[in-house]
Amino acid sequence: MRVDGRDISVTGSLLQPVTRRTNDILRLLLATAFLATVITSTVITRTRWVALEKSISEVVGVLTPTQSDVVYLVYGFAILALPFMILIGLIAGRQWKTLGAYAAAGILAVLPLSISSNRIAAFRWHFDVTDRLSTLPAQFLDDPRWIAMLAAVLTVSGPWLPARWRRWWWALLLAFVPIHLAISAIVPARSLVGLAVGWFVGALVVLVVGTPALEVPLEDAVRAMARRGFVVSRLTVIRPAGPGALVLSTGPDASGADAGPGQIELYGPHQRSGGALRELWRKLRLRDTETAPLQASMRRAVEHRALMAIAIGDAGVANTETIAFAALDRGWTLYAHKPVRGTPLEECAATTPIAKVWEALHTLHGDQISHGDLRGNEITVDGDEVLFGGFGSAEYGATGAQLQSDIAQLLVTTSGLYDAKSAVSAAIDAFGKDVILAASRRLTKSAVPKRIRKSVADPSGVISNLRAEVKRQTGADQIKSEPITRFTRGQLIQLVLLGALVYVAYPFISTVPTFFSELRTANWWWALLGLTISASTYVGAAAALWASADETVNFWRLSIAQVANTFAATTTPAGVGGLALSTRYLQKGGGLSAMRATTAVALQQSVQVIMHLALLILFSAVAGVSMNLSHFVPDATVLYLIAGVALGIVGTFLFVPTLRRWLATDLRPKIKELAGDLLEVAREPKRLGLIILGCTGTTLGAALALWASIEAFGGGATFVTCTVVTMVGGTLASAAPTPGGVGAVEAALIGGLAAFGVPAAIGVPSVLLYRVLTCWLPVFVGWPVMRWLTENEMV
Repeated sequence: MRVDGRDISVTGSLLQPVTRRTNDILRLLLATAFLATVITSTVITRTRWVALEKSISEVVGVLTPTQSDVVYLVYGFAILALPFMILIGLIAGRQWKTLGAYAAAGILAVLPLSISSNRIAAFRWHFDVTDRLSTLPAQFLDDPRWIAMLAAVLTVSGPWLPARWRRWWWALLLAFVPIHLAISAIVPARSLVGLAVGWFVGALVVLVVGTPALEVPLEDAVRAMARRGFVVSRLTVIRPAGPGALVLSTGPDASGADAGPGQIELYGPHQRSGGALRELWRKLRLRDTETAPLQASMRRAVEHRALMAIAIGDAGVANTETIAFAALDRGWTLYAHKPVRGTPLEECAATTPIAKVWEALHTLHGDQISHGDLRGNEITVDGDEVLFGGFGSAEYGATGAQLQSDIAQLLVTTSGLYDAKSAVSAAIDAFGKDVILAASRRLTKSAVPKRIRKSVADPSGVISNLRAEVKRQTGADQIKSEPITRFTRGQLIQLVLLGALVYVAYPFISTVPTFFSELRTANWWWALLGLTISASTYVGAAAALWASADETVNFWRLSIAQVANTFAATTTPAGVGGLALSTRYLQKGGGLSAMRATTAVALQQSVQVIMHLALLILFSAVAGVSMNLSHFVPDATVLYLIAGVALGIVGTFLFVPTLRRWLATDLRPKIKELAGDLLEVAREPKRLGLIILGCTGTTLGAALALWASIEAFGGGATFVTCTVVTMVGGTLASAAPTPGGVGAVEAALIGGLAAFGVPAAIGVPSVLLYRVLTCWLPVFVGWPVMRWLTENEMV
């Protein structure tokens, strides 16, 4: 290579690999949306298209027939020549690899519009006009397949062509719209379909084959280095361009003279696209204090890195030195620096005192600089000095959050290279206990960047050991995790629960007007009694869970938590949210281990199910003495079907090895443990009686609430009837796929009361009042209660 009269040797391959840029993906998404819009609009509004284009043609059609024919003929020849002009441009630019994509795009664009009419017909919407010019160029202009082919080949060849040519050719292609409207009476929607298909096919081909990077501007790079007083005589490719920069090293000239060794990094114009999207995602996900300002371009990002190398070099802890930074032709960016000094820490940790590493970070933080990427390969050791490199995530004038993030990152890195005890001890010696304790709040999966976690083996175990070691060496009772995201996991869960609540409340809202009109005739004293009974069921549920947890949690707070439990259970199918919330409260609010809390909830639910079935059998037998319960018993066909499905499930679990192993290794130990807990409880009559009493009170309390609701509207049902109906409704609630059993419970209760002779005029408002007292009021009260529990770290 000859630059300004000097011969410079270049060793290594400069061939740029094909890449799939972010804007290639965005182009395909836009093309898909445009194709769907055009097809939808032309199919649905075909008659309106015709009327609109007729009126537009009458307005803009100002040319005489002769002038129209001339314009039509000239533009037809231009459209006919356009693909050949593009082909010649590719051949002149020696873009040989493009020719295959060029041909594939052209064929794929024409093919779907050329299939016979008995399958997929091309759109052919013409006005009946006899004075249209019928020449060969005009036929190409009128054919949507030709428009589709042009759009496809222009999209595919665009990345290889000069920007000016690309703009002029797209303008020429898109000119068919005003040409059609001003001269031709052909409906442009037909050609728009061809344009949309061609753009979509071209975007798809570009995404599949990839986009080649532009030619590397080595001559500009050499001149930029010379302006900084660094005369380059030889260039050797160290690393070809790809996910990272094209890296070259400089060397001595033929006479042995050299301005000093250096490395040149060249960044292409599109290498920042993926990084920019990740940076934007971090900005949207994390709080402002956790993220650096957005770098709008590759040039600004590389410039930031060069400037940070200078700043960190002034602090005396940089392993490289900036030589030059420049913006080159065709969107390329140059960053030249001296070679990295030292050996990566991950290769020499055995001979490097860990205290030296933490002293270097303390020096860096002393100048209010954060590094942001403290992996082992970004830290080097040169003699007795520990130095830093990278600087892509470094910040000058860093916030306290960024400095704490640095400490957390280095804790993870040094713990992985040394051990947790040494890492925490050296960190405390360098920064003090208070600083390390505050920074350890960021020892979480969300706070430690993924690149740091991937650089160590078993990152979860490393972080867990670090938190335990920090507590041991600082004497802290607990380490509260630092909230670094804009939306916490709890807030997302609450948002989902609110959405579920709106969903399940919608059927109830539609019946509100009728329900309120019926309330005028209700006896409010009975409604107040029903509300009191409904509130007492939470005390019963709390008593059962309290006894199941060995009476080690606060009973009254547990009772309050049951109200929040109603909200979580109602807004999730099968009440799984309530079980999870109870388990979580026993862990955080009661201090139980995860295993013990899960066992307590499972024990309480098991006794609840047993008592529910026992009471259902008992009250059904009592009711059956004087009432006909045949309407609750399915016919023989349904029973046989249920039995067949049950046997099929049992057979599947017995004959499928994976399911059989799951039964033996996972389910069987838990059932055995639960049976052991039940036997242990059976040996404690007082505790067993409290659990049974609480579970029985919950079931019978619901029946009493329904009976009070019926009495509020005039009565007509006995307590036994209400008990049978509520237990059947409760069974359906647990089996229904809707959250809280909404719909299924109401239908079961109204149908059950009707079967026992309760008129619909009393049964319907009674059931709605019952659901308000036992479901909807607790749900709306449970939302703020759950927020209170969350704010006080009880769940």
